[in-house]
Amino acid sequence: MTTFSVGRRVTSFALLIAGIALLVFALVLDFLGLKFYIDLGNGNLDIRGAILVVGIILAIVGIYLFPTLKYHRTIVYGLFLFPLLATFLVTVIIPLFFGIGYSFTDWDGIRVRNVVGLENYVRMFRQPGFLWSILITFLFVFFNVILVNLIGFLLALLCTTKIKALGFFRASYFLPNLIGGIVLGYIWKFIFTSVLTNMLATKSMLSETPTAIAAIVIVYIWQYGGYIMLIYITGLTGVPADTLEAASIDGANPWQTLTKIKIPMIAPTITICTFLTLTSAFKQFDVNLAMTNGSGSIADFMGAYITNGTEMLALNIYSTAISQNQYALSQAKAVLFFIILAVVSIIQVRTSNKKEVTL
Repeated sequence: MTTFSVGRRVTSFALLIAGIALLVFALVLDFLGLKFYIDLGNGNLDIRGAILVVGIILAIVGIYLFPTLKYHRTIVYGLFLFPLLATFLVTVIIPLFFGIGYSFTDWDGIRVRNVVGLENYVRMFRQPGFLWSILITFLFVFFNVILVNLIGFLLALLCTTKIKALGFFRASYFLPNLIGGIVLGYIWKFIFTSVLTNMLATKSMLSETPTAIAAIVIVYIWQYGGYIMLIYITGLTGVPADTLEAASIDGANPWQTLTKIKIPMIAPTITICTFLTLTSAFKQFDVNLAMTNGSGSIADFMGAYITNGTEMLALNIYSTAISQNQYALSQAKAVLFFIILAVVSIIQVRTSNKKEVTL
């Protein structure tokens, strides 16, 4: 063993021990409710947090410098991934399990008094307005998955041809995706209620539930089509030029080249775009909130008069919690929403992967 290795090992051990000691010291102080001050002359500063951070840094550097650890590389990778994994755990995984737990209680957003079992799940399926939200969400997803992918693919074909100002067209089609959903919704609400009504001398599309849903579909396509276009452009530009040249020499016309070569070769791209549009359409919230806020009447749905005719599932969950102050019921709806989205996404990905193999 070289002197360098011995020195590195000693340094590693020293940093690791110092880091662990500082970590334990900071945690013990916090657990006992004690403070650790330094005198700044004009006041005292509690440095428990600084001690904890320094301890973590020293421990990480100590492990990184250790030269002969069997799983050294794996540990180092894990250390660098830890901030991201810890954030994902705290912001997604833990709230998910807490949310599932709250759905079986009478949680009011602050405290839990009783466990009510499946009562919230039974209540939500007895609400015609909630069932209507599920129905129109599925219809919205169906139309958008088809239309967004179709329009995005056609725009990608246009933007991969040899036309002038190609960069301008790509940027123009992608630009709507840069506008925030709330701002976009209010802009289009003004267009539908003021601009188009004056130009065409007709009533607003947002005044009737069916046309209001169609208006939201139009806005979503306008916003998301350019983003999907860029992904399709990436797939189309990845098709080997020699393959296209060979097809041209063999006498294939543009339609045959498209259907027999380009589309089969970008099957993974189609899978990605379909998945993105599917999940995004299911989670539609901001445009729905800004344009209609869920308003719209349905005279008879399951024997009830519906006043939330344009309220999709995500907005219905939000309204249940914020407007109606029924947090436990909202959590039950959110759990169902998660299950629906997970099942539909898994089915879509598995089906698309099978088609990729076939193509």
